[in-house]
Amino acid sequence: MAPNLPLLAASEVARHNTKKDCWVTLYSRKIYNVSGFIDEHPAGGDIILPYAGKDVTEIMADIASHEHSESAYEMLDDGMLVGYMATEVEERELINNRNKTPVEMKLNGGDAEEFDMYEFHDHLPTLEKLSIQTDFDEDTKKHKFLDLNKPLLMQLLTSNFSKEFYLDQVHRPRHYGKGSAPLFGNFLEPLSLTPWWVVPLVWLPPNLYLFYLGLTNQHPLSALSLWAMGLFVWTLVEYGLHRFIFHLDGYLPDHPYFLGLHFLLHGIHHYLPMDGYRLVLPPTLFVILAYPFYRLIFGIFPFYMACSGFAGGTLGYIMYDVTHYVLHHTKLPKYFQDLKTYHLEHHYKNYEMGFGVTSRFWDVILGTEIDGTYEKRN
Repeated sequence: MAPNLPLLAASEVARHNTKKDCWVTLYSRKIYNVSGFIDEHPAGGDIILPYAGKDVTEIMADIASHEHSESAYEMLDDGMLVGYMATEVEERELINNRNKTPVEMKLNGGDAEEFDMYEFHDHLPTLEKLSIQTDFDEDTKKHKFLDLNKPLLMQLLTSNFSKEFYLDQVHRPRHYGKGSAPLFGNFLEPLSLTPWWVVPLVWLPPNLYLFYLGLTNQHPLSALSLWAMGLFVWTLVEYGLHRFIFHLDGYLPDHPYFLGLHFLLHGIHHYLPMDGYRLVLPPTLFVILAYPFYRLIFGIFPFYMACSGFAGGTLGYIMYDVTHYVLHHTKLPKYFQDLKTYHLEHHYKNYEMGFGVTSRFWDVILGTEIDGTYEKRN
């Protein structure tokens, strides 16, 4: 049993922001005192100081900046871990704790033992639970599914998993905890990793150009009406893709190649839901999925009308993908926080319901809303 460690407010962490007194957090939860390590860092202490008093999860996972080995994460836990950062609720309890009684949580045991990340839950896990890293060896031994230490896709393609077993396991969330798990394990790996900002960077310019063509070659009212119609139609497309393509679960042929296709399309997202580099569609995949809609719209409508409608639809997609990222990784105002809770319930409570991401509108209309009356099977 590891010793108890203090639960500290975010403001306390932020105060430790100098070279001689430098704290950082990982997963916005674990707090490390890295003061004695700054001068020993292989890339130099200057790379750490901008993050003093802040979270280092993304920069440590950023391969382009500096790839961190597994031993780097182990080094943090071995002697530098000084506590845990309080959630908003826990911080309020700290502030309102009149007697200033120390609040502690255990590194092992206690609540950590009571919470089984491998199981579905009737109630959404609190956010700090989502930073609990899966024990790779235990997971492989217990479930006899994929080994997170090795490239995932080839394991799946060469497996003899039944469809029933695959669907059960792939929807039980794991947490890699140190960047992105290997999917291909070769030169194709970078193609599967897409930062959220790639979506607006790549697709907003052509989207705005289509909007401009439609607006300047039609009556503005007609162009804007078609644009708004395209945006509305996207909400139905978003729901339909998520429900009937990404969750084509029960209709999958029982063959490793089809299970592999499902895994590439959406299964890996349910398997590793907090992987920040696999939350948006890679541009190539978006082109493949969007092409039939492009041919349909430009085949039915005159060119400039199609430009307006397609611009509205693709803007809806851009908003969807960016929203999807922030729902997993960002603190949000109330409306979006409600959406965040709703979407995470789709992952951790019932993946057979709750297909809306930017809105629950079509879930309400079509009877797939997660409302607390349906409990996902264990």
